[in-house]
Amino acid sequence: MIVLYITIGVTVVLAGLFLFIFLRSVKSGQYEDTHTPAVRMLFDDELVKEPQKPSKDSNTVKSI
Repeated sequence: MIVLYITIGVTVVLAGLFLFIFLRSVKSGQYEDTHTPAVRMLFDDELVKEPQKPSKDSNTVKSI
């Protein structure tokens, strides 16, 4: 029976800790930006570099 009391106590302490962390992040402005996540996916791609064309001065022969 004592294990049940310890488990309930630990649960209440953890819930209080998570509530404190959540309220602290809300107070610091963590959740104020609601627009950027909606458009972030549009800007995540990196620019694709075009392959370099061989120069006309090269003496290499391409085999088919």
